[in-house]
Amino acid sequence: MAIKKTWLDKLNEKKEPKIKRIDIDFADISAGSNMFIATPKLIDEYIQQIGIGKRIDIKTLRKDLAIEHNADYTCPVTTGIFLRIVAEANYEKLQNGKRVGEITPFWRVIEPKSSLAKKLTFGQEFLLQQIEKESKN
Repeated sequence: MAIKKTWLDKLNEKKEPKIKRIDIDFADISAGSNMFIATPKLIDEYIQQIGIGKRIDIKTLRKDLAIEHNADYTCPVTTGIFLRIVAEANYEKLQNGKRVGEITPFWRVIEPKSSLAKKLTFGQEFLLQQIEKESKN
């Protein structure tokens, strides 16, 4: 039986980003558009650039990545999946002894009331705590 991958394993998988031409309308993307498919690592690196106390929504993250990689859009589905991987992997780092200041601040992107936040294994409370701490700085 295969060993189940940890969230950190999923974050560190060697994947290459891609640009895919969309043949049919998909989510908020029109047919004929070039759609960027990021990687968990790219999303992790993007979030690391967000300053303390600042928040960026997923749409902005997607738009920025698309522009940076010469695409029309970034895939909303894989972005959500990869954002969860980033959050869970960095929370795993906390469980393994890292301090909050040593992990990627995923709470700067994930909206605590979002469907993504509800899926997190550690719940929404951690997001709310970190946002609150940073808003006081």
